[in-house]
Amino acid sequence: MTLQQLRYAVTIAESPSMNEAAKQLFISQPSLSGAIRDLEEEIGITIFSRSNRGIIPTPEGEEFLGYARQMMEQYQLLDERYISKKNVKKKFSVSAQHYTFAVNAFVQMVKQFGMDEYEFAIHETKTHDIIEDVRNGKSELGILYLNAFNEKALTKILRESGLEFHELFWCKTYVYLWNGNPLAKKQCLTMKDLEDYPCLAFDQGNNNSFYYAEEVLSTYDYKQIIKASDRATILNLMVGLNGYTLCSGIICEELNGKDYCAIPLDSEEKMCIGYIKKKNMSLSALGRKYLEELEMYKDNVL
Repeated sequence: MTLQQLRYAVTIAESPSMNEAAKQLFISQPSLSGAIRDLEEEIGITIFSRSNRGIIPTPEGEEFLGYARQMMEQYQLLDERYISKKNVKKKFSVSAQHYTFAVNAFVQMVKQFGMDEYEFAIHETKTHDIIEDVRNGKSELGILYLNAFNEKALTKILRESGLEFHELFWCKTYVYLWNGNPLAKKQCLTMKDLEDYPCLAFDQGNNNSFYYAEEVLSTYDYKQIIKASDRATILNLMVGLNGYTLCSGIICEELNGKDYCAIPLDSEEKMCIGYIKKKNMSLSALGRKYLEELEMYKDNVL
C-alpha cells in the first residue's frame, strides 16, 4: 500500500465519477481502476461498489477512507513543514450535540493553547453527523449522551463504526426555559405542567430516529412540539412562544446570559454525557485538555 494509492482512493471518493477522478489525477481511467483493484486485493476488502449508477464506497470502504484521509492529511503536514517549509498550524476539531458547556470547555481550551500555532473547529450538529465526523476523521472527539432508551442502539452503531463511548458524568433531566415563562418560578415541573407549552427539539434531519434524538423522552406524545436546527433559534422560540426544552441542567450563564433557567423535571430519566473517539487511537494534547475542561463540569451537575 502506497501513499499514491491512498491519494487515488480519496480522490475517487470525492469525485462524481471514475472518469473525473482520473482527469484530476492526470492518469488514464484503466490505470486508476487497476491501481484501486491492486489496493483492494492487498488489503482484502472492497473499497468501492461499482454499478451502472456509478461508484460508491462500501461500508468497509468508508472506514478505510477515513483512515486514508487522516494519513494524507498527516503526510501533507509533514510535506509542508519539512519539504515545502510552510508555516503549518496544527488542527483540532470536535463535534457535539447542542451543549453550552461543551462550547465553553472548547473556549477555555482555546484560550490556554492560543491560536497562533493551532487551527480549531467546533461543530454543533446532529447526532448522526457527530458519529460520522469522528468516524471519518473530521473531528477527533464527539460529545453526546446515552440513556436507558438509546444506549443499546447507539452502542451498536458506534461499534460498527469503529468508535467507542467514554462516560464523563451523569445528569438528571431538567426543563430549560426563559425566566419570563409562567413556569419559571416553580421548584419542580411535571410533564402535565408542560402540556400547554411547546416542546422545542433539535431536528435530526434525514436520520430522525428516536434513538438519535438529542433530548430525552423522545418517544413521549407531546401535545405541542417544534423542531429547530440551531441553538440560537431554540432560545428565540423560548422567549417568543414560551417554549421549553429538556436538558442536562448544566447552565453556562457566561455564554447564554442570565435570562434562562433550568428546573428539575419530575422524572427518573437520566443522561450519561460522554465522548466518542476512534478505537485504539491515542488522543492529542488538545483532545486531552478539552476533556479535562469537560470533566470540570462534574461538580456543576445539578
